[in-house]
Amino acid sequence: MAQYQTLLYYCYSPIENAEKFAEDHLEFCKSLNLVGRIIVADEGLNGTVSGTPESCKAYMEQVHSDPRFAKTEFKIDNVDEPSFIKMHCRYKSEIVHSGLRNPEEIDPNKQTGKHLEPQEFLAMKDQDDVVVLDVRSNYEHNVGRFKNAVTLDIENFREFPEKVKELEHLKGKKILTYCTGGIKCEKASALLLKEGFEEVYQLHGGIIKYGKEAGGEDFEGECYVFDNRVTVPVNSVNPSVVSTCKNCGKVTAKMINCANPVCNEHFTQCDDCGWEMDGCCSDACKTHPRKREYDGTGYYVKVPQPVNVEKISKRKHKKLVKN
Repeated sequence: MAQYQTLLYYCYSPIENAEKFAEDHLEFCKSLNLVGRIIVADEGLNGTVSGTPESCKAYMEQVHSDPRFAKTEFKIDNVDEPSFIKMHCRYKSEIVHSGLRNPEEIDPNKQTGKHLEPQEFLAMKDQDDVVVLDVRSNYEHNVGRFKNAVTLDIENFREFPEKVKELEHLKGKKILTYCTGGIKCEKASALLLKEGFEEVYQLHGGIIKYGKEAGGEDFEGECYVFDNRVTVPVNSVNPSVVSTCKNCGKVTAKMINCANPVCNEHFTQCDDCGWEMDGCCSDACKTHPRKREYDGTGYYVKVPQPVNVEKISKRKHKKLVKN
């Protein structure tokens, strides 16, 4: 038996007094010595937790015992060490920020694209009348994506509604959406249907489930995950690496965070450039006074920051570097 496990899951199910639920759920997770990150909203749960197999089993049983979350599907990975440092459980307005002024415009419990199991997705994805659409952010699909998938230039899923306008020419096609675990597709597919796309599907369980049940066939590169592992391999059939080092262009699957905490950009960087650039994405970041010490991993534990610190958006940073 594995020493530790990591659970990835979500469930769209209304929660009354969700803020109080988040507080109580945090204490429950801590009682099991779990670590991870859970988002609680009025619309449901979205989480990744990690701990011993016994603790993970107890957690899943408790979640399933609640009628609101009985349908929750857990993706389980065996890991050598816990995938987080601490346990966080926070209340937010949505479990996935839709970017809509009125998030209630779409409700995954009422309408979403047709769910395709991994083998169904595999059978459909290469048909002539099908478009495979990646609804994830740039840093996610840059390190791994399905062969011939349409990708969107977005830094966060909240930008997705605006990008739908760029997909008008695909109306009339079968749209197969996919994401890491399925949660973003619930809203993305619902929004596509609302905007007049008629045949919309989604990969049930996302890339992670596809890797487990369909061998990850034709998924090029690795899958970005929101924990200490950063990326995980999913393709055991015809694996490949598609990402390249931001600095030198050499093929590499390694993704890190910039050592400059003000930037903190997710990007791919080979080991040679990692040491040469001291874990930074640019010379400007390399000389930043608050640059963190690079240890070869590119992963940094979050620490409390001063109240008035310099903050710049990634886009502004890119402009600064470019100029």
